[in-house]
Amino acid sequence: MIEPLPLVSSLSPAVLSFLDTQLHTTDDLQEASRLVSELQNDCHVLDQSLTDLNQNLGTYLLAYSTHSDQVGLLFKDINIKLTSFQPSISDGEKGEKREKSETFLGKELPALAREVARVEAVRVYAETALKLDTLVGDIEDAVSSSVNKNLRKQTSPHNSEEARFIAINALKLAEDVLTKVSRTRPQWSRLVSAVDHRVDRALAILRPQAIADYRSLLTSLHWPPPLSTLNPSNLEPKKSPESTNPLFTMKGDLKTQYCDSFLALCKLQELQTQRKIRQLQGHNGNLEITHQPLWAIEELVNPISIASQRHFSKWGDKPELIFALVHKITRDYVDSMDELLQPLVDKANLSGYSCREEWISAMVTSLSTYMAKEIFPIYMENITENRISWLHFIDLMISFDKKIKALVAQSGIMLEEDVNMQNISSLSVFCDRPDWLDLWAEIEFSDAIEKLTPVLEDEKKWSTEVEESVNILGSEGYKSPAISSAFLRRLSSIIERCRSLPAVTMRARFIRLAGAPIVHRLLEFLFLKCQEAEGLTALTDDDALIKVTKCINGSRYFESVLKEWCEEVFFLEMGSDGGVFDDEICKLEEFRIEWVEKLSKVVFRGFDACSREYIKNKKQWMEKSEEGWGVSKSFIVALDYLQGKMSILEMNLNKMDFVGVWRQVASAIDLFVFNGVFMGYVKFSDGGVERLGNDLMVLYGVFKNWCLRPEGFFGKLSEGLKLLKMEDRLLHGSFEGGERWLKLNGIRHLTLTEVERVVKSRI
Repeated sequence: MIEPLPLVSSLSPAVLSFLDTQLHTTDDLQEASRLVSELQNDCHVLDQSLTDLNQNLGTYLLAYSTHSDQVGLLFKDINIKLTSFQPSISDGEKGEKREKSETFLGKELPALAREVARVEAVRVYAETALKLDTLVGDIEDAVSSSVNKNLRKQTSPHNSEEARFIAINALKLAEDVLTKVSRTRPQWSRLVSAVDHRVDRALAILRPQAIADYRSLLTSLHWPPPLSTLNPSNLEPKKSPESTNPLFTMKGDLKTQYCDSFLALCKLQELQTQRKIRQLQGHNGNLEITHQPLWAIEELVNPISIASQRHFSKWGDKPELIFALVHKITRDYVDSMDELLQPLVDKANLSGYSCREEWISAMVTSLSTYMAKEIFPIYMENITENRISWLHFIDLMISFDKKIKALVAQSGIMLEEDVNMQNISSLSVFCDRPDWLDLWAEIEFSDAIEKLTPVLEDEKKWSTEVEESVNILGSEGYKSPAISSAFLRRLSSIIERCRSLPAVTMRARFIRLAGAPIVHRLLEFLFLKCQEAEGLTALTDDDALIKVTKCINGSRYFESVLKEWCEEVFFLEMGSDGGVFDDEICKLEEFRIEWVEKLSKVVFRGFDACSREYIKNKKQWMEKSEEGWGVSKSFIVALDYLQGKMSILEMNLNKMDFVGVWRQVASAIDLFVFNGVFMGYVKFSDGGVERLGNDLMVLYGVFKNWCLRPEGFFGKLSEGLKLLKMEDRLLHGSFEGGERWLKLNGIRHLTLTEVERVVKSRI
C-alpha cells in the first residue's frame, strides 16, 4: 500500500530547500527512486554511527571502572602501611625507634607521597577524559539529532533549533573544560588535541547547517527587500524604511525562529572565538586576528550585495549613483541593527561587537570588493585618458567615507585604530593594491602641476605679496610672493584628500609621493629665478637683488608653514623616523641660507670697491681733520652705497633673513676695514685717531636702525679704536701682561700680535 504524501506545510524549511535543489525539473522525478535509496543509505550510516558511539561509551565506562578498582586497591595498600606505621615505631629501644622514624621520613614517606600524587594524577586524568568523552558524545549525538530532524518529515523548525542549542551548550561545556586543562595541565596536550579533532568534525557539520537554516529563514522573510522601489534620479525611497524592512515587519513564530537562528550563529561564533584564543595562547600569536566579521550580519549583506550589483552594472558612467545607493541602504537598515539584533549579540556574550559597525563594515567591504574587481580595472585599461575620471571617482569615495563615518559616529563609537578605519572606508581598496595608491599619487601630482603652470607663467603672482595667511600667523612679516601661497594651497589640497586614507602608512606614502615633489618643484623654480638674476648682472642691479629677495621670502614662508603643519597630530603620527617633510624643510633652509649669504657677499663686494681709495690713503691718518668735515670724503661714498643697498634689502627682504644679511655684512666690513687700516702699517696722529673715530661713528649709524649697540657687531674696529685712544699709563705692560691684560681691559676680539701692531701705530 502506497503511503500518502505529507502536507507541504508540515515540511521543515531545510527539507523544502533540499527537495527544491534535488527535484528542480520534471526530469529529476525519474531519479526519485535513486534519491530515496541514497537517503535510506545515509540514515543507515547514521544509525550505525549511533550504535558505534554507544559501544564506545560502554568500553570507556568499563575502562573507567577498571581504573577505579586499581585506584581503590592502591589507597587500601597505603592505608595498611599507615596503620602499621604507628605500632612499628612504638616497639623496641629508643634508638631503634629513632632509626625507624628517620628511615621512614627520609625514604619511605617521599616515595609514598610521589605514589599518592601519581595516583591522584591518574584519577584526575581518568575523570577528565571520561567527562570530555561524555561531552563530546553529547555533542555528536546532538549534532546527529539536529541533522536527522532537518531531514525527517513532520519536524518543526523549533525542534531542530532546540537540538542545535543542545549541541552548542555541550560545545560550550567542553570548551570550558579544555580551557581549564590547557591552563592547568599543559602536559595533556594529546588529550586536548584528540578532543579538538572530534569537536572540529562536529562544528564542520553544525556551522554549515546553522548557516543554511539562517539563509532559509531570510528567504522566508523576503530578504533582501526589493531595490526596485528606488528612484535612480534621487535614490529616495517611496516608502518609509520601517515599512520596507523585513526585520521590523516580521512577527509571531517567524520572528522567534529568526531570533533563535541569529542567536545560534552568534553563539557558534563566540565559541569559535574562544577556541581560537585558547589555541593561540603560548604561540606568541596576535589575538587580534581572532576578530572576524559577524557571520549573521555577513549573511544579511551578501544577498543585498548581489542584488545591488545588478544596478551597479548599469551605472558605469554614473558612479555617483553607486555610492548613493550603498549609502542609502546602509542608512535605512542601520537602526534595525541597533534595536533588534544588538541585544541578541549581547546575549550571546560576543564581546567587542557592534551590530551597527558590523553592518556598516560589511556594506563598505562589499562595495570595496566590487570596485576592486569591476571599476578600477576599467580605469587601469587606459589610465592616460581616464585621469580626470579617476580623480572624480576618488572625490566620490572621499565624500562617501565622510557620510559613512557620520553614520558610525551616531552610535558614539570612536574609530582611532587603523584596523577599524579600514573596515568602514572605501579607500581601503588601496590597502591591498599599493600600486594603485602610487598611481593615484602620481595623478594628483600631475594635476597639481598642471594647475600651477599658469601661475608660474604669471608675473603678477611673482610681484604680488601674500595678502592673507595660509594656515600660519604673522605671514605679513614674510613678504612672500603670491606664487608660494599658490603652491601651499595645492599642497594643502593634496594633504586634505589623503586624510581619508584609513592607515597612517598609506597617508605617509601618499604625501611623500604626491606632496613632497610639489615642494621640490617650488625649490627648482626659485633656484632658476635666482640663477637667472645672478647670471644677468651678478646681482649688482637693484632689480636682480629684489628678485632674489622674493625667492628667499617665498622659501622662508613655505618652510615656516611646513614646520607648523608638522606639529599637528596628523603629521606626528607619521614621524616614527622623522617628520614627513623633514628633508624638504632642510632643503628649503639650505637654499635660503645659501642665497642670504650671496646677498651679503654682493653688498660687501660693492662696499669693498667703493672704499678702496679710502683704504689705500694711509697719509690721511697723519693729517689734521679738515675744517667742517668730521668724516673722510672717500669713506662717505662707500657708506652711501652701503646704506642704499641695505635700504633696498630691508624694504624687500623678510625681517628674519634681513637680520642675517646685515650681521654678515657688518662682520665682513669689520674684518675688511680693520685689516686695511689698522693692519696696513700706518701711523696715527691725534687728528687721525679723531678722524677714524668720526668715520666709525658714521658707519655705526648706518646699522643703528637695526640694533641698539651697533659697535658690538664691529668688535675689531671698536677695540682697535679703543687701543688708539687709551692712555700711555694704561698701555704700559700690555705686551708683558699677555692674555691677562687683554681680559682686564676688555679686549676680546684681538690677538696679542694685533694689539702690539695697533699700539705701535700710534705717534
